[in-house]
Amino acid sequence: MKYLWRSGALTVCHRENFKKFYDLTENVLDGTVTSLEPSEAESIDWLCSNALDRLGFATPAEISSFWDTVTSPEARAWCAAELDAGRIIEIDVESTDKSLRTHFARPDVFEQAAAAPKPPARVRILSPFDPALRDRKRAERLFGFQYRIEVFVPAAKRQYGCYVFPVMEGDRLIGRIDANAPATGETLNVTAFWPELTVKMTPPRTQRLEAEIARYVRFTNKSHAVYADDWIRPHDPFCG
Repeated sequence: MKYLWRSGALTVCHRENFKKFYDLTENVLDGTVTSLEPSEAESIDWLCSNALDRLGFATPAEISSFWDTVTSPEARAWCAAELDAGRIIEIDVESTDKSLRTHFARPDVFEQAAAAPKPPARVRILSPFDPALRDRKRAERLFGFQYRIEVFVPAAKRQYGCYVFPVMEGDRLIGRIDANAPATGETLNVTAFWPELTVKMTPPRTQRLEAEIARYVRFTNKSHAVYADDWIRPHDPFCG
């Protein structure tokens, strides 16, 4: 089934909860799409180009893993060809450990960064699948934030909790929160919030976090949040 989907013979036509339903691609997509037959070289170019545009800057390994379709040698070859053609440039990006690593980017990457809107100052609870954290190793290297979703981790092996979500303030990842909204009932259960080691939970920051939790209550169609005792926990150095 997965091969037929990846090869384009089948397409997801709809979902019910977490269940996917497939149909023949020609029954789902317009003929102008299904009639396209790009060459392997055209496919590699599209995949690498769009991966780089979505990432902003990236290593060949990150370009390769973005779609999980292009191989690392193909991504390296694409980067070399695009660099020779002047369509991309090399830049050095500093990691949280102060080391520099060469990445590839579009020539106008700095102008794009300067023109980007400033992030809102408020606190935001992120999805575990947010693009900023999609590549866990990249997120840890760039932001110093070690994260993994623990829904499928056995309870005894969890570091934080089953429903742990990253928390961002402005452009900074400040911690993670364990909160869940049961299918039945009217409450959002807030078990704990773990700030990062360098984050101080001042009264204003706590108020901003509680305001985001109130927004999250509305988002999950609950009526109110229930907080566990001592829900703001100290950073645990053994948990990331």
